[in-house]
Amino acid sequence: MADSITHTHHQVPSPAHHPLQGDKPVHHGIYVPVVGKFSISLIWALLWMAFSIYIAQDWLHDLGQVVGIVPAHLIIWGIAILPGFMNAFLVAGLLLDRRPPVQHPEMALPGITVLVAAYNEADNIAATLDSIERQGYSGPLQVIVINDGSTDGTAGVLAACHHPWLEVLHLPHNVGKAQALNEGLSRARWHLTVTVDGDSYLYRHALENLVRRYLSDPPNTRAVAGAVLVRNSRKNFVTEIQEWDYFHGIAAIKRLQSLYQGTLVAQGAFSIYDTTTLREVGGWPATVGEDIVMTWQMLEQGHRIGFAENACLFTNAPDTWLQFIHQRQRWSRGLIEALKLHWRLLFKRRMSTLFIWWNLLFPYLDLVYTLAYIPGIILALFGIFWIVGPMTLLVLPLGLLINYLMYSVQVKMFTEQGLKVRRNPLGFMGYALFYNLVLQPACVVGYVQEILNRTKQWGTK
Repeated sequence: MADSITHTHHQVPSPAHHPLQGDKPVHHGIYVPVVGKFSISLIWALLWMAFSIYIAQDWLHDLGQVVGIVPAHLIIWGIAILPGFMNAFLVAGLLLDRRPPVQHPEMALPGITVLVAAYNEADNIAATLDSIERQGYSGPLQVIVINDGSTDGTAGVLAACHHPWLEVLHLPHNVGKAQALNEGLSRARWHLTVTVDGDSYLYRHALENLVRRYLSDPPNTRAVAGAVLVRNSRKNFVTEIQEWDYFHGIAAIKRLQSLYQGTLVAQGAFSIYDTTTLREVGGWPATVGEDIVMTWQMLEQGHRIGFAENACLFTNAPDTWLQFIHQRQRWSRGLIEALKLHWRLLFKRRMSTLFIWWNLLFPYLDLVYTLAYIPGIILALFGIFWIVGPMTLLVLPLGLLINYLMYSVQVKMFTEQGLKVRRNPLGFMGYALFYNLVLQPACVVGYVQEILNRTKQWGTK
């Protein structure tokens, strides 16, 4: 498949997943075990849901008079009761979350292989490699750039890059991101493999922070997702809004999922994996959402996926609404693929199973939002409060609390990393008021596309 490679295949060392796994973390103050935190969060969320059901009885009755009792229940559970349960659980989890310290920070760093799949990245790939150079990673480093049949000047730019750790693999024609990464994986020398997108920039110590989190996590951890943030947030209104989504929502959800031992997506943009486990699951599958499907396969085999909130990578977000819609459609299709292939996760007895059930509900919630809540907003503008009215205002205090907690958690992390949260009030207003009006209908279209088995193209990462 490859028409040129810059090295011969090396024997991969035997895995040493966690050299620190015999160590016990030191706890200060009152220690609440993870199972206890999960139980507290779940009880609080169930109490909130019970309260929501109680106060929604009149709303259910009135809406039932208009659309029928069954549609009324489907609508109100989809736009208020179930989202309220999820938000209450999120609030409790964030309040209880205490990130464990990195163990033995003085320990020498192990060798890692970094895979960079690139397709038409002539404008970005050199800066991505420079950011890897600036990491000053003290352990052995192998970086493989897989040029996936680019038709622009990517090959020429790579020819001009001279780093002692760089190896370039040129594929004669475009095969897609999953297969490109698998080509690189077959040549990985080290027992830890990191993936980085070709249009990204690693913030200082990102590789070290990612590796040390992996080594400090429980011994059944086989992957850790890094924190992906928006690099081009100043470009226009579309990227300004997404800055808040990555900074605010996505990072908070990953923190919560990792707290309960099951981050659901070790995203291809920036994550670390055990190389042997990657090979055992067959690498990245030829699916639309290759990263979520591969992550769920690891979860189904009983492995844990973590999250390193202080391992920051900045990537270019879609800068037009059309590109954004295509991206989220791909993510939605990946979710459906993961559910179809790994539905057995719904019946695993582990804390992270709750999040699998949440993902099963997302198509229903997005459909209700698109077909009921958005029309309800329009009706409310004309004084008709069947769907959107005084009752929906009751969720605002919880929503404000969630946003405050997300912001506080992320600001603390930014401060620790020497980063500053830039002023972006316009983007936040768009994120709070307008974002879901585009996001959730786009997701619904993605679900339909997956049912119809539409093909996938590069450029919707």
